Amino acid sequence: MPEHIETTSPEGVDYGWVMQVTFVLTIVVGAPVVAVLSFGVPALETWMERVLFAIRVGAVVWIITAVSVFLYARRTQV
Repeated sequence: MPEHIETTSPEGVDYGWVMQVTFVLTIVVGAPVVAVLSFGVPALETWMERVLFAIRVGAVVWIITAVSVFLYARRTQV
């Protein structure tokens, strides 16, 4: 078994954890949000309109998730 080479002890917010959790939550939360909101938009006739809609909604979901996860990490840091 190889020796453990690297350890980390972040001071403050662990940004790696924040990025990983943001990525997972954005997919888990964002996909259903985009799907549900797309039902209310009748003008999504072409694939380009659908892609642009998903990007616009996904960006909002991503920024809200990222800020929320960061604030949670900062509040709960030891």
